[in-house]
Amino acid sequence: MRVAGSGVRFAGTRKMIKSYRDLEVWQKSIELVKDMYFITRNFPDEERYGLASQMRRCVVSIPSNIAEGKTRGHTNEYIQFLYIALGSSAEIETQLIISNELKYIPTETRDELLEKIDHIARMIRNLIKALRK
Repeated sequence: MRVAGSGVRFAGTRKMIKSYRDLEVWQKSIELVKDMYFITRNFPDEERYGLASQMRRCVVSIPSNIAEGKTRGHTNEYIQFLYIALGSSAEIETQLIISNELKYIPTETRDELLEKIDHIARMIRNLIKALRK
C-alpha cells in the first residue's frame, strides 16, 4: 500500500481510495449497522432506551470513526480513530452475547453477526498495519 496525497492505493490494485466511502471496511460496517437496526427493532419495549439503543450507538460508531479518521490530516490521527472503531467492534460483540443470553436474539443470528464483526475487525487491523508502513 502507498499513501499518496489524499488517496491510498493498495498494492496490486489500480483503484485509488479518495474517500472513506471507497473503503470496503466502511461499506461492510454500514451493512452491519443496517443488520443491527433490523435486529434490535424486535427487542422488548423496555430495551428501547437500554440495550437496543446502546447497540445502535455502538455499531454506528464503527463506520463513523473510520470516516472521521480518514478525513483527518495525519496518519497517526487516522490510526487513532481506527482503534476507536476497533474498540466499538469489541463492544458490539459483547452486547450481542448479552442479547443472546437474554434470549433477545437466537444463537444463529448472534454467530452470524459475530462473524461479520470479526471480519470487519480484521480489516481494520490490516488497515492499521498498512498505514503504519
